Amino acid sequence: MKTLGLIGGMSWESTAIYYRLLNEIVRERLGGLHSAKLLLWSFDFAEIAERQHAGDWDGAGSLLVDAARRLEAGGAEGLVICTNTMHKLADAVQAAVSIPLIHIADATGRAVVKAGVKRPALLATRFTMEQDFYRGRLVDKHGLEPVVPNQAGREMVHKVIYDELCQGIVRPESKSAYLDEVGRMRRADRVDSVIMGCTEITMLIGQGDFDIPVFDTTRIHAEAAVEFALS
Repeated sequence: MKTLGLIGGMSWESTAIYYRLLNEIVRERLGGLHSAKLLLWSFDFAEIAERQHAGDWDGAGSLLVDAARRLEAGGAEGLVICTNTMHKLADAVQAAVSIPLIHIADATGRAVVKAGVKRPALLATRFTMEQDFYRGRLVDKHGLEPVVPNQAGREMVHKVIYDELCQGIVRPESKSAYLDEVGRMRRADRVDSVIMGCTEITMLIGQGDFDIPVFDTTRIHAEAAVEFALS
C-alpha cells in the first residue's frame, strides 16, 4: 500500500470525513485490521480563506506548495488536496513535487460519465462555480456540460459553505434552500444530476434527497485515492 499525503484543513470538517472514508474504504478492500497509510498536513483554514477572498491565489499557492513538498519529504507517494476549490492551484502543486496528485475533478468527471449523465448542476464555492479551473476541466477532459446556479443561487450556496458548513453548522433551512435551488435548475436549466463540488456539502445533502444522480466529490476523491494507493 502506498502512503498518501493529505493537504487538509480546508476546512477540517471535510478533512475529518476524508480521513474516515479513506480508512473505511481500505478496510472494505483489504478486510481485517487494515487501514490507510496517511500523512496529513492540516492548515489553519482562516489563513487560506483570507487569501481566497482577497484574490491572493499566489500566496495561497505558496502555502500549498510548501505543504506538498513537506509531505513528499515525509514519505508520501501520492498527494490528495482535500478540497475542490484549492484544485485551482493543482498544477502549481503538481509541478513542485515528483509524486502524482490525484485530481478531484478528474475522478468526479469519470464518475459522471460512467453514470451516463451529461449536464450536472455544480454546487460549490463561488470560486469553483465562477472560475474555469474546475468547470473547464469537466468540459474539456470529460465532455460534460456543467451548469452553475444564477447569481443569487451562487451567493446562497457560497454563504452556506463558509458561514455554516465550514464551521460545523448544519441547518435544515439551508438544506431546503439547496434543494430548492436544484429544483429551480432542473426546471430552468434542464440539469440531469448534481455535483456536490465542495467537500463540505456532503454534510448537508446527499443522494437520498434526489431522484437524479448525485456525485459526492469527497467520497469519489477518497475512492480514487485508495485505488491509487492499492495499485
